[in-house]
Amino acid sequence: MDPTKIADGLLWFLAFLFSTTFHEAAHAYVAWRGGDSTAYHGGQVSLSPLPHIRREPIGMLVVPLITALTQGWAIGWASTPYGPRWESRFPRRAALMAASGPMANLLIAIAAFASLKIGLATGQFVSPAHATFEHLVEVPEGGAGAAILAGKVFSIFLMLNVLLFAFNLIPLPPLDGGSAIGLLLP
Repeated sequence: MDPTKIADGLLWFLAFLFSTTFHEAAHAYVAWRGGDSTAYHGGQVSLSPLPHIRREPIGMLVVPLITALTQGWAIGWASTPYGPRWESRFPRRAALMAASGPMANLLIAIAAFASLKIGLATGQFVSPAHATFEHLVEVPEGGAGAAILAGKVFSIFLMLNVLLFAFNLIPLPPLDGGSAIGLLLP
């Protein structure tokens, strides 16, 4: 197997692990602030991936590692517990909790996009002749290896989090959009 593909896959896995942890922690935090301490007591109001991995080891480790090492990109799933009685008593709070995960992914995507734009504006990056998901920018001739890695990491974070944001907002249960739609409907 190509070592570059393995390295890219591991970068995708790390980006997935961070992005999914941030996504689930956002759900847990908003639920906790909205009066449901279920996820808080499960340790999920945390940016540590460990409580999230303990809850969903197949979706957080096994499938993402397999896809990362075989396909060169990572995908998987996770979940955050919440009280069904809380959800039925406070549907608007539950809808905010559902929307908070995709919003966390949107924040990561915006930060990655801003980093790429700053790199382009300062001359650290240039537009490539051909772009891919992990290669949205390249470094000028004679650029440093750290800049190449940074461009790849920012590209992966941008693409992954835009995909997670859009996919999770599909208004079908069990996706977040299935509950978040309650913010838009009476």
